[in-house]
Amino acid sequence: MNPRRMAVEMWPTLVFGGGLLVLTTSLSFETGSAVRVVDRLAPSLAANVGPVTLPAAKRNTINADVANAAELLAQVAVAPKPAADKQQAIVVAALSDPSEVLTQEMSSVQAAASANIDPPQQDAALAPDRIDLVGECLVVEACIDQFLWALYERAPKLDTIAETERTRVKVKRKGKMVTVTRTVTRRVNNDFTWKDPKAAERAGMSMIDYVIGGMDKSFKLKLFRMLYAAEKEGLVPGITSAFRDDYRQSLISGGTRAASDRSYHGGSTRGGYGNGMAADIVSTKGATRAQRWVTTDALWRWVDAKGPEFGIGRPYLDRDPPHVGPIDGKEYISKRGAPKIASADDKKKSAGSDLKKRDKQATQDKAQEKPATKRPVAAKASKSKPG
Repeated sequence: MNPRRMAVEMWPTLVFGGGLLVLTTSLSFETGSAVRVVDRLAPSLAANVGPVTLPAAKRNTINADVANAAELLAQVAVAPKPAADKQQAIVVAALSDPSEVLTQEMSSVQAAASANIDPPQQDAALAPDRIDLVGECLVVEACIDQFLWALYERAPKLDTIAETERTRVKVKRKGKMVTVTRTVTRRVNNDFTWKDPKAAERAGMSMIDYVIGGMDKSFKLKLFRMLYAAEKEGLVPGITSAFRDDYRQSLISGGTRAASDRSYHGGSTRGGYGNGMAADIVSTKGATRAQRWVTTDALWRWVDAKGPEFGIGRPYLDRDPPHVGPIDGKEYISKRGAPKIASADDKKKSAGSDLKKRDKQATQDKAQEKPATKRPVAAKASKSKPG
């Protein structure tokens, strides 16, 4: 018989028999072996998947069934990756020196402590995600920049500016029609989101390096401490403007503003880049602009009350309410006066005055407790004149 012909005729039988033998051998695997195969192959299926732990009852049902093993692999392969937290994670510690390098142990301890603190519940419709200080941070100055940048990014760049329009109208005066010029002032909405990117592009810098990096380091540290305290109290602050060079200052329209080179935000006569001593802050809490206006007013009042504790104040108050700067800076002193620092003599005088007030108050209290009794007055005999 021709060997080639016989091989051709018997090929289907051999293939079928071999496949059946493989299938039978596969079905003879023990449950533990199948599970070990799954555990060994699962990590290589995808880079972002996690292991799936099955209950003991279900593991016992995998009794040498290759189909169940394949189904388990499929479950591992398509297991969804947990959604990433939308909150920005930044850590800042040991803020005594912005250039200080933190140790790995200190960063880890702070990260663990921050992770165990539950953020306060806030209305999702009124406030964006809170910026928590968690994670690792090696250089404090960089972390401060990241925190302030996060506040800048979440603040809408909107305001209302005054626009004046001059029109010529005819009016009747003394029986005659005359043409006069009238000036009409109206408030219009202004979106200035495009201004900082344009100025940063012109300066050849990234946005964070331009907006945040252009501020004075000591002022940034004070601003960070104040805004972080406001964030912890649920005020949800945001930064609408920080460093501004001469070109960026020239883009401001409407209202009163400083000359392009004299702005304390970073004008050239104030030192330029790296010497910005001012920022504009608002509240981002609120779903509508009207709601944000209410929370912004509350933020400004909080700055007036608590800001001096951090060395920050509002030099112009209602004339330019978002504008803040250091209370020991030239701008604040020229508008609001130098902050009063109590000397040793003043403290002694104050202590003596308080002591006198306490003694006086104690005397008054004793007088109220024991009212003085009046001594009886003997009646005087009337003297009559002899008749």
